[in-house]
Amino acid sequence: MQDLPEFLKPRPDAPVLVHPPQGEVLPLVCDSPHSGTAYPADFGSCVPLQLLRRGEDSLVQQLWETFPEHGATLIEATFPRTYIDPNREEGDINPAMLDGVWPEPLTPSVKTQQGLGLIWEKISQAGKATPMYDRKLSVAEVQQRIERYWRPYHAALAQAIRWSVDRFGGVWHINLHSMPSDVFVRLGQPERQLADFVLGDRDGTTCDPAFIRLIGETLQSQGYSVAYNDPYKGVALIGRIGQPEYQRHSLQIEINRRIYLDEDTREPSANFAQVQQHLQEVMLVVAQHVREQMQYLPRS
Repeated sequence: MQDLPEFLKPRPDAPVLVHPPQGEVLPLVCDSPHSGTAYPADFGSCVPLQLLRRGEDSLVQQLWETFPEHGATLIEATFPRTYIDPNREEGDINPAMLDGVWPEPLTPSVKTQQGLGLIWEKISQAGKATPMYDRKLSVAEVQQRIERYWRPYHAALAQAIRWSVDRFGGVWHINLHSMPSDVFVRLGQPERQLADFVLGDRDGTTCDPAFIRLIGETLQSQGYSVAYNDPYKGVALIGRIGQPEYQRHSLQIEINRRIYLDEDTREPSANFAQVQQHLQEVMLVVAQHVREQMQYLPRS
């Protein structure tokens, strides 16, 4: 579109792809930070690629790829989250995994304690955790990952959010993910049943309750089971963006991989097309909701 800024034009050579809205432009931004499949040559992991790929939110960007046709900006990482995770804060690093001293104070979170911080230390399958590296990482290589991958992703997403807020007075942001079907096995609760979809708003703090309920009820009407903030609440991205008191609404959608994917081959299952069609209907509902709410946005 002629009136879109330069940053909304796709750059296929970049670590982050920005898909601009088509037709009507809405203050709706979606991002898929964990669906990247371009594994950098300098990864240096000791884990076979087949196991590494279990960290991917495989095909998530494809499930939601028509969101721009409904007025949304869609952002996707091209690099794998096992290399560096865009949904973590920059200082969420375990200093023990480094071969030197980090030049600034680090802020390792509970995710780092689980081995799943900014730089993953392990990957799990069927409840068994495998170390990602047989070496310590150099400070320089981690800094390079941050500079070349993490910061460009955050810059692109922040720019899209800021542009929507400046232009419309608010924004609705959806953080797109998928989750392994054995999550509760990993959490030591094998008796629990994982929902088809888990919607997270950090316990009601990052978006208007009507927004998350609208999506949940739409999915339930399609026959899916839906849980809220259990076991996923959302991490760095929606925590940073979601400020409903300022008309910045942000939530996370996790899709159980078993409903659309063969988790061993990472190929679409027989249900993929049906799930994709149902998500098209979700996109229509979301776009209409945003369209209706725009009349209440403050105008500069």
